[in-house]
Amino acid sequence: MSEPLNFLAELTGSFARPAADNPTVAMIEAAYQHHGLNWRYINFEVAPEDLADAVRGARALRFAGFNCSLPHKVEVIQHLDGLGESAAIMGAVNCAVRRDEQYIGENTDGKGFTKSLLKVVDPKNKRVVMFGAGGAARAIGVETALLGASHFTVVNRSKERGQELVELLNEKTPVNADLVLWEGDYDVPTDTDIVVNATSIGMFPDVDAQIPVNVESLQPSMVVADVIANPLRTNLIKDAESRGCTVLDGLGMLVNQGVISIKYWTGVDVEAQVMRDKIVEIIER
Repeated sequence: MSEPLNFLAELTGSFARPAADNPTVAMIEAAYQHHGLNWRYINFEVAPEDLADAVRGARALRFAGFNCSLPHKVEVIQHLDGLGESAAIMGAVNCAVRRDEQYIGENTDGKGFTKSLLKVVDPKNKRVVMFGAGGAARAIGVETALLGASHFTVVNRSKERGQELVELLNEKTPVNADLVLWEGDYDVPTDTDIVVNATSIGMFPDVDAQIPVNVESLQPSMVVADVIANPLRTNLIKDAESRGCTVLDGLGMLVNQGVISIKYWTGVDVEAQVMRDKIVEIIER
């Protein structure tokens, strides 16, 4: 008898794209095919008012798990049976895993980022400047803090949202965090080790948008990371390279969160390069 087919889902909001153009679906399916895994990953567009029914449907069909994208990452928590450590701290879930007939919420976004970051620098005892205070910033902040970063400066236009993230980091992680209101071009302090753009500035189709930062303040000793995967080389990445910085594009975070999610669901360590190649193929069409 052949191995039974296992199913996973991506529960997305109103911006769902066809599977052929959905990077997450395409890269995960590519990994399954490459490793000969008898699994399928399917995208479902779910309205907020239908989220509870969607999770009940996943339970009834015994899905091994599912991903959640915006706007479901917070609301889905009330429909799950428990949370992993970092998901509980940040109050957001992008990956649910069936364990002993229960759905446990995890967050692989920040883990994907730190997996990429650790290839070039260990954040332990490092000073971090991060632009933005949204969901990506929250995930990155929590995971990097849990790895031992010493100080976080959150640079954000909105005081309320920025302060909310700073308080979360100070109260629930070992890191020391503060807020700087983003007004005009930001000068990155010379003692900064890691700079992260966790905003959507420069994302396709607005590829010409510039991060309001003084490029001259970027030092060769800094690691500069961008969460944007499309385009592969944002203006920030290009500017940082011109200053001699070590750079990380957003594709590493996207691919690694997929690798981690697949490990949660299947127990298999898949090849990240297969997934990266598939996304590059989609972006460069």
